[in-house]
Amino acid sequence: MATAMLTTSDKPLAPPMAEQPRLLQVTVALVNNMPDAAIRATERQFGGLLQADDVEVHLKYFHLPDVPRSPSARATFLGPYAGIEELFNSRIDGMIVTGAEPRASRLQDEPFWPALTKLIDWAEEHTISTIWSCLSAHAAVLHLDGVQRRPLASKLFGVFECAKASDHPMLAGAPPRWPVPHSRLNDLDGAELAARDYLVLSSSSKAGADTFLKQRKSMFVFFQGHLEYDSQTLLREYIRDITRFIKGERHTYPEMPQGYFDEAVREDFERIRAKALVTPNADILALVGENPVGKGLKNTWRGSAANMYRNWLHFLADKKRRASC
Repeated sequence: MATAMLTTSDKPLAPPMAEQPRLLQVTVALVNNMPDAAIRATERQFGGLLQADDVEVHLKYFHLPDVPRSPSARATFLGPYAGIEELFNSRIDGMIVTGAEPRASRLQDEPFWPALTKLIDWAEEHTISTIWSCLSAHAAVLHLDGVQRRPLASKLFGVFECAKASDHPMLAGAPPRWPVPHSRLNDLDGAELAARDYLVLSSSSKAGADTFLKQRKSMFVFFQGHLEYDSQTLLREYIRDITRFIKGERHTYPEMPQGYFDEAVREDFERIRAKALVTPNADILALVGENPVGKGLKNTWRGSAANMYRNWLHFLADKKRRASC
């Protein structure tokens, strides 16, 4: 009995492979104005948040040339960075502009003010959306609408519970409340922002207006807090300020961050403070360095941060897709 041979043409066809959906692509510019020691950490923090399963993000780095920098920082840290003149000749979808360490009581007296205001005007015409963080948020609302920041009686420093204040796609999936790190010497009045047609997205009884936005030609999103911070950023800042006190670079001992350390750690740092106020010397810095607190700190705001930045990426991608149809 002859056996039938199955030729290639007789073989059953494999089911067609499902076409994989193409990832939406967006280009984001990070204008990093943070102090020298925080440049790399800021890159990691924002880079880690710019993640969405269905969006491919191309992150480009830029800097304001008039932000004070040490020669070594310019040579070492700013290697992958381009100046904003190159940014002005680029095509991007979204932008994040960080704060900077304040040097002047008036924003208009900061050395980078002219370049920053030029960047604000450019962003409105050339981005789908821009995020303004901390000092850059204060500068943007002052330049755009004349909203003046107010000096606080003492530094707002720590992790504060913020509550959802509006319904907006930026807050899709957000819980009613979430923790947010804040570190600033000035504040913006929420009522004045509302009077100038800013939509407050989240606020806090202690930290005031946390996140707010205004839809101009570009959607401008403003953060007074720092959802991008990692678990140890506030600790590093606190130790930096203790070091400055020990070295005589600041006159007052820094306040501890609120809502951040557990009671045992607070007691330990209080003992260090008591010694530093009596004998401010290098031995105090050794005590600070020996404190193991950093290992136990948790990033309790990470989920909320990831959710908000994912929503922002979806907004960029959707607007870009609609514009190309």
